[in-house]
Amino acid sequence: MGSRTSEDGRAGSRLPITSSLDPVNDFWRSAYAFRAAAPPIVFWRVFIFGAYAFLVCGNDWVGHHHALLEVGLAPYEVAGAALGLLLVLRTNAGYDRWWEGRKLWGGIVNQCRHLGVVAIAYGPNDLAWRERAVRLIAAFAHATRSSLRDERALPEIEALLGPVEVAQIAAARHMPGYVALLIADHLRSACDQSGMDRFAFLEADRDLTSLLDHVGGCERIRKTPLPRAYAIQIRQFLILFLATLPFALLKKVEWLTPLVTVLVAYPLLSLDEIGNCLQAPFSTRTLNHLPLDDICRTIEEDLLAMLSARSAALA
Repeated sequence: MGSRTSEDGRAGSRLPITSSLDPVNDFWRSAYAFRAAAPPIVFWRVFIFGAYAFLVCGNDWVGHHHALLEVGLAPYEVAGAALGLLLVLRTNAGYDRWWEGRKLWGGIVNQCRHLGVVAIAYGPNDLAWRERAVRLIAAFAHATRSSLRDERALPEIEALLGPVEVAQIAAARHMPGYVALLIADHLRSACDQSGMDRFAFLEADRDLTSLLDHVGGCERIRKTPLPRAYAIQIRQFLILFLATLPFALLKKVEWLTPLVTVLVAYPLLSLDEIGNCLQAPFSTRTLNHLPLDDICRTIEEDLLAMLSARSAALA
């Protein structure tokens, strides 16, 4: 697949951003990447404020520039700076959640690989046991992704474990926990029946514990959004600011008021939407969600490749 994984385990394949080695093309492609940005969502909001500003201009023209419609521009300079600061703070809070989710999934990548190495290198000298261990570990990553997205269709796990077990996993209340239990049972059987080294068993158990810790961290991000009142107050302030801005622009720019209003509304509404989307890094319904499909596929392919290489070496 040609995926890249950095030291924190981030899978970099299939991302719509070009390599940093080509900064010129990356700049223009990023500038015109409307599908991966806020414009499709905020377009109609910007249009509404632009149309509203046009109506204000029309009313001003019909009323022959009535003095009651004039508002000083100075208060908007201060209010705009304050609003921009609030939006940036909210965006940073959302980005912290996105970044933490990225680090947690980097930990899942590393722990799955290490658990696979322990199972392949220190597990029983039984190809069937090792293959099932690797498939269960890969299934854990897929189950975690599906759990975070509230998905119960598990085609990747069915390809790994078969229809019977995938039905049991899909019926479980907590899918990652159920797969972790299957892995623990598999390790225990190797320790009790096949003489797996106790130190290797303890190392694998620590990896499994770390995986569950990472899953818990992801669930904390998913189930505890930022305070709703924070977003409500910012959006009320934003609407009030943009709804009264045309009255302050009338005397300065006259018929250019709708254009200036659009130019002001676009970045403010985009920042608001970006801050909202960054709060949910695992949901495919938001912009710029983490590429969990690619990450899980990378985990699965890496584990199966390690198993294949080990089997070929022992053949």
